[in-house]
Amino acid sequence: MQSFEPLIIAFVCNWCTYTAADLAGTSRLTYPSNVRLIRVMCTGMVDPQYIIKAFLEGADAVLVSGCHPGDCHYINGNFKARRRIRLLKEILPQFGFEADRLQLTWIGASDGIQFTQTMRELTERTRELGPVASRSQMVF
Repeated sequence: MQSFEPLIIAFVCNWCTYTAADLAGTSRLTYPSNVRLIRVMCTGMVDPQYIIKAFLEGADAVLVSGCHPGDCHYINGNFKARRRIRLLKEILPQFGFEADRLQLTWIGASDGIQFTQTMRELTERTRELGPVASRSQMVF
């Protein structure tokens, strides 16, 4: 039997997490290739619809990652993201997805090592969860 390789969509802040990913790359640090980065200007701009759509289109996990609270380039964007993620985790089961498949992290621009560790840990945790239930079993 083939081992399960999850598809992970990561919405990352341009100013911090994306910069950390760039630092990881220039430092030749590796992370799993099944993580797809989507650069956004701020995590506060990630609409919950984007996250739900990612799951409905086949993502096995979604990560939202940005600046540490208090360091947001848009003043309070990461606080907005934190509130949205908390509420979204409550309603995800209604769409047939476990709340554990959605994660919010804070990774600063100089944290390339933390970025790679976070991606590895998220990939491993998602492997343990297994694939999302088949689309035919979902109720819309």
